[in-house]
Amino acid sequence: MYHEVDVYIGRRVRERRMALGMSQVTLAEKLGVSYQQIQKYETGANRISGSRLWEISVILKVPVAYFFEGLTREGVPEESSTDKSGKKLGRGALELARAVNAIENEEIKTEMLRLAKAFAKAG
Repeated sequence: MYHEVDVYIGRRVRERRMALGMSQVTLAEKLGVSYQQIQKYETGANRISGSRLWEISVILKVPVAYFFEGLTREGVPEESSTDKSGKKLGRGALELARAVNAIENEEIKTEMLRLAKAFAKAG
């Protein structure tokens, strides 16, 4: 059985990797491991050592603390990766966030957010 914290950290690795538009293969190559190992890290099947987490944080351009954000003192994840209905955010939501984040013009970003909210309200 996977430990809840390992699953959470793996999910944070996956979310950040996808937000950057990076494949598992690319991350694996930069770490010198197989893409299957990345899959195991991201599912929580294999724990990530401290030194490996440090390497991942450098590659993904986030502080190590990023992977622990949202955990309670008891090691129970808060539901930060869910929408208001409690559903987990999927690949599409992460891809949309990455696309909007890539827009340099702040006015366009604001309008995209407004548009997305209007669609959500209408749907």
